[in-house]
Amino acid sequence: MTENKVWTRDEVESPCVRICVVHPEARICTGCYRTIDEIARWSKMDADERQEIMAALPDRAPLLAKRRGGRAARLKRNGG
Repeated sequence: MTENKVWTRDEVESPCVRICVVHPEARICTGCYRTIDEIARWSKMDADERQEIMAALPDRAPLLAKRRGGRAARLKRNGG
C-alpha cells in the first residue's frame, strides 16, 4: 500500500479569519487587521513580505479598539 502524502507549500499562512469588514476610518480589515492593498496583494507577496505584515498585525488591533466614549461622551458633547 502506498502512502498518500498531502502536498503543502512552504509559505506564510493568511491571517484571514473570514470576518471581512473594512473599518471606515482606519481602513483596515476588522478581522485580520490587513489593509485593502495587503489583502489584494497577499497571494503575490513573497514569504518575507508576508512575515513582516504578520509581525505588524498585533500592533494594529488597538487602532480599532478606540471608542468615542459611548453614551457618556455623547451626552457631554451635546451638553446633556
